[in-house]
Amino acid sequence: METAVRIDKWLWAVRVYKTRSLASEACRLGKVRIDDVQVKASREVKIGDVVVIHIIPQFKRTMKVLDLLSNRVSAKLVPGFAEELTPKEEYEKLKLFNQFNGEKRDRGIGRPTKKHRRDIDKLKNLDI
Repeated sequence: METAVRIDKWLWAVRVYKTRSLASEACRLGKVRIDDVQVKASREVKIGDVVVIHIIPQFKRTMKVLDLLSNRVSAKLVPGFAEELTPKEEYEKLKLFNQFNGEKRDRGIGRPTKKHRRDIDKLKNLDI
């Protein structure tokens, strides 16, 4: 049994990120924290660590490491390796963000003008 696994490999294995390179980039950009400290992709994760991942600025996903693995597993097996600690309020914020962040334009009205684009961008940058 393994005693420690790289954080980028573990995040990929428990299906938080689609590819390992995306997990590495998230670590490089400071979106992954263990014990409230930003970590590099090479940081080894241990059983019992609490990992906080900033998916978007308004959404923080919190997971507890239950077991270590270095190979990707099916989605059904993930609960045996990671416990989801994210509160329901965070998922509600994510739902609101996704609902209001999308654009719907009527068919046939053409592309937005420069003024409309600025208004859309200003609306999207509001904190929820």
